[in-house]
Amino acid sequence: MAYGVATMVAKSLVPVVLGLAIDRGIVAHDRSALWLWSGILLALVVMQAGTTTLQERCDFAVNSGPSFRAMQYVNRHAAVLGADLRKHASTGEVVNIGTGDIEPIGRALAATSRGAGAVVAIVLIAVIMLSSAWQLGLTVLAGVPLIVWLMTLAVRPLRRRQGALRKQQGELAAFAVDTTTGLGVLHGFGGAARFAERYREESQRTRRLATLTARSEGALAAVKTFLPGALGTVVVWLGARLVLDGTLTVGQLVAFYGYAVFLATPLRWLTDSFEALTRGQVSAERVCRFLRAERRLPGDAAGTDDRHAGTPAPEGPLTDPLSRLTVRPGSFTAVACASPADAATLADRLGRYTESDVTWGDEPLRARPLDDTRARVMVLRNDDRLFAGPLHAELDPLGRTTRQDLLELTGTVVAREVVDALPGGLDGEVHSAGRNFSGGERQRLRLLRALAADPEVLLLVEPTSALDAHTEARLVQRLRAHRDGRTTVVFTTSPVVLGQADHVAYVDDTTTVAATGAHHKLLADGRYHSLVTREGDPT
Repeated sequence: MAYGVATMVAKSLVPVVLGLAIDRGIVAHDRSALWLWSGILLALVVMQAGTTTLQERCDFAVNSGPSFRAMQYVNRHAAVLGADLRKHASTGEVVNIGTGDIEPIGRALAATSRGAGAVVAIVLIAVIMLSSAWQLGLTVLAGVPLIVWLMTLAVRPLRRRQGALRKQQGELAAFAVDTTTGLGVLHGFGGAARFAERYREESQRTRRLATLTARSEGALAAVKTFLPGALGTVVVWLGARLVLDGTLTVGQLVAFYGYAVFLATPLRWLTDSFEALTRGQVSAERVCRFLRAERRLPGDAAGTDDRHAGTPAPEGPLTDPLSRLTVRPGSFTAVACASPADAATLADRLGRYTESDVTWGDEPLRARPLDDTRARVMVLRNDDRLFAGPLHAELDPLGRTTRQDLLELTGTVVAREVVDALPGGLDGEVHSAGRNFSGGERQRLRLLRALAADPEVLLLVEPTSALDAHTEARLVQRLRAHRDGRTTVVFTTSPVVLGQADHVAYVDDTTTVAATGAHHKLLADGRYHSLVTREGDPT
């Protein structure tokens, strides 16, 4: 702002010095005065060059710094939200914030230097004009606030449309991300054409909003050009009349003409600053709305209460009183839910992704530090992501497993051929979201990553839904052997998995356990039989 003010002060004084050089040097035929004012004019030009350079450097820093800092805040808060992120914002919305809302914030802050310089220049010019010809000074003092007020009126509808456009762009980006992620499935059941049509409809809606926004921006640009030009025309007309009346000198007329031309620059800077601040406010509101999102779980004693640090896991079953589901310690338990949504709900309760009255042994799970629960209990869902980077770093991000152990785990999850087929093997590159793997390959790699973490309790939600029956049978046998002695819960309706379980719990449509026992015995229950065999009730 200091450099912006200095630049505009130097530019504002140029017409005055030029007028004095004409009146006191050329008109008065005074060579010394001409050299003096010409030297002062040169000094102002050099000052402009230096301060403009420094201002541009600072503008770049002020533009880029806050943009990257805002991106850091967004990324950090996304990490803090963790599993709750998907409950507050879609992937597309977060991407849209990171790609479309960060830059306007930096531009808005950078615009303060030009805006401050413009305000100082307008005030300085008005003072000079009032001291030379009060009629022109009053014209500027009345005209500039009028222009600013008219610009404010023109900006308001633009701000509303920009906000609606940003929201629609976020929804369109979210729809595109979801469609791209599930493209293989869409082709599988022939839904690609329907989703393409839906995307076309949404994109046309976005185009219409963008067109309306562009019209407002065009109208604003026309107003920004016309109003300063109209003010300059009035100033020149009044100045010419004052020269004819003998009130102004020739040099002052040249100065006023220079001001009439120059005033377009600070006025344009001022209106551009208003526009940049408007865009920045719209983007900042979206960023702040995201930063205000809070974790569903309250801030517990994790990191502040070390009573459980280094202590073994509680002895006893993992129990959910609400659904009456009990998981025996060290068992391979399967849970068949009549509603797929209930499987995710129960897994979130047992893994403490939502607060509940779940107990582990005799201790409420909510009483334990959250970090301790995360270290001991892992929930694996099919929408968990594979991130871009080397495969070995993705499978073991903390570096706690040797490469040989990872290769052995590939055999456990029947994924050795998946690793061997990847150029570079464990050193091969995983594309974003694991898109260079099929759905079944991603399931096995996610399971491998979970096994490498070796949690005391592993909760799996439909971990084999994308596998063929032969691969599924081999994987379940090896998984059960690998997890022998540790608690494993599989939420599934696959007969292959249910048949391998030590204990099966059937959860009906009331989200409560309706029956328990071995798989072959539960088949006598008509509802259970219908669920797992996809057949009608045999009774």
